[in-house]
Amino acid sequence: MAIETTASCSSKSIRSWSRLILAAAVIAVGWCGVVHAANQSVQGFKKEEGGFYGAAPTAILIEATSGSVLFEKNADELRAPSSMMKLMTAEVVLHAIRQGDIKPTDEYHISENAWRRGGAPSGTSTMFAALNSKVSVDDLLHGALIQSGNDACIALAEGIAGNEQTFAAENMTKRARELGLTRSTFANSNGLPDPGNKMTVRELAKLARYIILTYPDYYKLFGEKEFTWNKIRQFNRNPLLNSLEGADGLKTGYTKEGGYGMVGSAVQNGIRLIVVVNGLEDSEDRASEAKKMLEWGFRNFETRTLFAAQQPIGYAKVFGGDSGYVKLTSPDPIEVMVQKNGTDKLIARIVYSGPVRAPIAKGQQVGVIKVWRGANIAVEHPVYAAEAIGKGSMVRRAVDGVSELAIGMFRAGIEKL
Repeated sequence: MAIETTASCSSKSIRSWSRLILAAAVIAVGWCGVVHAANQSVQGFKKEEGGFYGAAPTAILIEATSGSVLFEKNADELRAPSSMMKLMTAEVVLHAIRQGDIKPTDEYHISENAWRRGGAPSGTSTMFAALNSKVSVDDLLHGALIQSGNDACIALAEGIAGNEQTFAAENMTKRARELGLTRSTFANSNGLPDPGNKMTVRELAKLARYIILTYPDYYKLFGEKEFTWNKIRQFNRNPLLNSLEGADGLKTGYTKEGGYGMVGSAVQNGIRLIVVVNGLEDSEDRASEAKKMLEWGFRNFETRTLFAAQQPIGYAKVFGGDSGYVKLTSPDPIEVMVQKNGTDKLIARIVYSGPVRAPIAKGQQVGVIKVWRGANIAVEHPVYAAEAIGKGSMVRRAVDGVSELAIGMFRAGIEKL
């Protein structure tokens, strides 16, 4: 595996560098070679090389702990997420509970809007909450996640934000951006057909991973196989729960414009994988594609540690410091899923905005390390300063300033050629 340290900077300043390679060190690892690759979405390894071939128009498979991408196909294509979008509503609610803004025992009113648009009269998936009744936040979460109740989602939205439109435009969008979901858009709380509801399978997988890792107690709801409300017993719509060992979540979805989709997760031999498929033509294909992809992942991949916790990973250029470089580490191990047959080719790059201005505090995030498997980004993980760097002398700062100016002028000249 090759590791490169790369600085990428804003074009607003003549003193900034763009993609300047500061250092390169090759780490000899027996199970991988070296390849330079572009960052683009591809379908993964060829089938004859142990890759996966699937019929889903858009799909992704990741490992939950490291976030390693094992397979992707059109993973950044925006599509209607249908009821899979309920994951975003659930995260907003769970975050509000964690922040203390609401309590699971709080009760929300089932308005005529929630009843008509998402309840029994709607003909859509519902928890059958009674008109003008009051239902606790905890029960509404059960109804939304186990029964895919549209009425439950609308009631949660109205209870938190006053109306569903405000909840979608402000609460859901704001929280999505905080979680790094930069492309998702929301027009309602439940994924019922609307041109404003768009998500990618990559962002759905990222959201699912966050929910699993952040709310382990509430995540158990996704694996519950049935829920009874208003004396009506209903079963979880996730077919993986009864067909795949270790399956415990998360959400199915269907709309005419989006097709059939699913966010699924399972644990086998201590490894959790998350799969997202969307755009399939029928529910049986959805179930079989998700199951096949998870089984392929469990069968063909294993976890390897690239860097141990606190192990030096690389260096970043420092501007105006008492040292010209700062050592970079991670407080957590940096791991990646690799194929068991050993054919993976990896390259890692440290990417940061630099040079980094002194002073720099120990533990300050400087950038990220990106690990490519072929043309896919397999892992992206933050890296931090392993040591404090103080301000340098006036002479040192002046020398750095002149160097930056010269490099900026040189680059400007090259760009004109």
